[in-house]
Amino acid sequence: MSAGATADATLVEHRRGVAGLNAVAKLVAALLIALPLVVTIDPVSAGVALVLELPLLLAAGLGWRRFWVRTSPLWLAAPAAAVTIALYGQRSGDEVFSWLFVHVSEGSLLLGLATLLRVLAIGLPAVVLFVTVDPTDLADGLAQIVRLPARFVIGGLAGMRMLGLLADDWRALSLARRARGVADAGRIRRAAGMAFALFVLAIRRGSALATAMEARAFGASTARTWARASRLTRADLLLMAAGLAISLTALAVAVAVGAFHPIFGPA
Repeated sequence: MSAGATADATLVEHRRGVAGLNAVAKLVAALLIALPLVVTIDPVSAGVALVLELPLLLAAGLGWRRFWVRTSPLWLAAPAAAVTIALYGQRSGDEVFSWLFVHVSEGSLLLGLATLLRVLAIGLPAVVLFVTVDPTDLADGLAQIVRLPARFVIGGLAGMRMLGLLADDWRALSLARRARGVADAGRIRRAAGMAFALFVLAIRRGSALATAMEARAFGASTARTWARASRLTRADLLLMAAGLAISLTALAVAVAVGAFHPIFGPA
């Protein structure tokens, strides 16, 4: 199979299901799921939201291997946060275990469980929805739908495009130092020197990019045209409505069973 055919097949895979929807719709859906859930810290709302998110995650168009690779930081961070909260969180209820600075109580265990579920409920849809977001599509949507200033959007897009060069620059700096025989000792000092060199290189490239964009009238105050139109379809609106319904349903269930626990003030 040729490289072009492989790229086309990859693009088709990325555009299946939710992956083919507007980038702005994915952003809004992730925010609608996350923002209402951060007002409370209880396991009921987070658990309900996590269950309701399953169809959305399955429809994201990601393969299982890609899903687990992309979300692996969440599966590591969520239990770590839960254990930390359970061991050192605020004590309430009967004490289960105590040793030196560690005080595990029923309340801290419940808080740890709520933290575990909440990290997954907020993080999973955000990661899955943004895996297939193309930066150019997102910039088109932010400028045409959200009506953000074109100069800000295009500048942010250019910066995002440059992020991928940092890894290549780091690799080139490492090979250059090794070729000069200065990469065999002093790893900490070498890493600090390479980081400073990479920082200077990034500033120079950013300055050159800004000058080039100004020369091409990217900072002009006149109305800008766009090569690709970005519009919200019925499927995009349905995705945003689903995100809002997930968070509102989770909060409603928590209130109904008496588990709602706002982070500010009493329940």
